[in-house]
Amino acid sequence: MDTIKQLKWRYATKKFDTTKTLSKAKLDIITQAFNLTATSFGLQTIKLVVIENKDIRASLVAPAFGQKQVQDASHLLVICVQKNIEDKDVTNYYNSIKSIRNTPESILKPYREDLIKMMQGKTVKERQQWSTNQAYIALGNLMTVCAIEGVDACPMEGFLPNKYDEILKLDKKGLKSVLLLPIGYRAGDDIFSKFAKVRKPIEEAVIKI
Repeated sequence: MDTIKQLKWRYATKKFDTTKTLSKAKLDIITQAFNLTATSFGLQTIKLVVIENKDIRASLVAPAFGQKQVQDASHLLVICVQKNIEDKDVTNYYNSIKSIRNTPESILKPYREDLIKMMQGKTVKERQQWSTNQAYIALGNLMTVCAIEGVDACPMEGFLPNKYDEILKLDKKGLKSVLLLPIGYRAGDDIFSKFAKVRKPIEEAVIKI
């Protein structure tokens, strides 16, 4: 598949076809892509909530300022961050490294201790912002994978996170919502799908040294 062709095909979908649903295979690719997203230190302090239930999504339209894509898409992806990063999160991560790679404790210990110290030096708000930076990396990755797989998507920052957290009971999971990505298939009458992309010439966007 021509990657550039698919990226040109992609657009922020304004209207989804409510009769079309992603196959399990497509959804599996997208969720695995999220899990394979690069994160700082590989710590993965972000999580993905996948919502198919139409009734729940109907309740999420209003706190998304009436954006119908939330309800009309095949699925709604909510990218969340941990409300806090604790010492045990770092310890568990390095335990996984030891288990999967059989890396000696003597090698892992200084890295683990440095990362714990770094996180302890941040406020809770700073830790959340650090995680939010990772969430944007995941969003970009998901959008690219969706385009390659022929799946439409619409990245959204315009919603009320506190309302989403309340409705989805994210607080009980120690999470905060930060980004939305409705995914599915564009409606045939979405006029925005026919618009030519407006981008700077490549010579203005890319500096070669």
